[in-house]
Amino acid sequence: MESFIPKSQAFTLLGMSGVGKTTLANKLPRERWFHYSGDYRIGTRYLGEAIHDDLYLAAMQVPKLATLLKSDSLYLRSNISMNNLAPLSAWIGTLGDAAQGGHPHAEFTRRQGLHEQAEAAALLDVGYFMDRATAVYGYDHFLVDAGGSLIEIVDLEDPANDPVLQHLLARTQLVYIEATEDHVESLIERTIAYPKPMFYRAQFLSKAITDYTAETGIENADDFPPLDFVKWVFPRLIQARRDRYERLVAAGFALRVSADEIARVENDADFFDLIGKAS
Repeated sequence: MESFIPKSQAFTLLGMSGVGKTTLANKLPRERWFHYSGDYRIGTRYLGEAIHDDLYLAAMQVPKLATLLKSDSLYLRSNISMNNLAPLSAWIGTLGDAAQGGHPHAEFTRRQGLHEQAEAAALLDVGYFMDRATAVYGYDHFLVDAGGSLIEIVDLEDPANDPVLQHLLARTQLVYIEATEDHVESLIERTIAYPKPMFYRAQFLSKAITDYTAETGIENADDFPPLDFVKWVFPRLIQARRDRYERLVAAGFALRVSADEIARVENDADFFDLIGKAS
C-alpha cells in the first residue's frame, strides 16, 4: 500500500534528550499530525515482554509476592507511555557492580544488543504506521520522534546500505535539532546529578570501558560503581553523538535547526516556515 503522506509533510526529528522534540509534537494540531515515538514502540512492542519478565523476576524474590503471582492473584505490568519511558530505561539499566544496582558486563551487553535490534525494528515500522495513519485515520502529516540513540545505530561508514537510515530517508525528511552549548552543559549537569540508563554503540562502550579502567584502576567492568561510570561516560557520549550528528548533516541526510528555533515554533505554519529556511 502506498503512503498518502508526501515526504514534504513527514519528518523524523533527531537530537539529544530535551532539545524539544516532544514539546514540538505537542504544539502541532493533533487532528492533523500523527506522532510516532520510536522509544514507545520499543517499550511496548519489541521489549515489552522483556520488561514484563524483569518485573516478575524481581517480584519473585519477595516470598509474599511470589505466592500471589504463582496463584494468579496478582498481576504486574509496566505503565509505559509516550511521556513516561521509565520502564524501558529501568530495563536497560547501568553497567557495573550488581550490589550497587548495576548489570554485570555480559548482561549489560546482552540488553544493549536487544535494545539495538528493537530500535532498528521500531524505526523500520515507520512506513507501516504512515500508511495506517492515512488509510485508517486520515492523517496527512506525520512526525517521528526517533529518540536520542538513533544516531548510535545507523552505519555512517556505509549509509547507502544502512536499512534504517535508508527507510527513514525514503519516507521522511530528517531534521536534526541542534542543542545549544547552554543546553549541553545543563544536560550534562542534570545527568551527573541524576544518572539514568543509556544506550551505547558497541565500539564506543568498549573504548569507554578500556579508558575508565585505565583511569580508575578497576580492571573488571563488573566491579564498576554504576553511577560513577555513568557520570564519567556521559560527557564523552554527548560529544560522540554530536560528532555523528554533524556527519549526518554534512552528508546531506538531515536538515539542521537549533533548539532555540524549535522553542519559538507555536504551530505547524511556524514549523513549515522553519523547515523551508533550513532547506
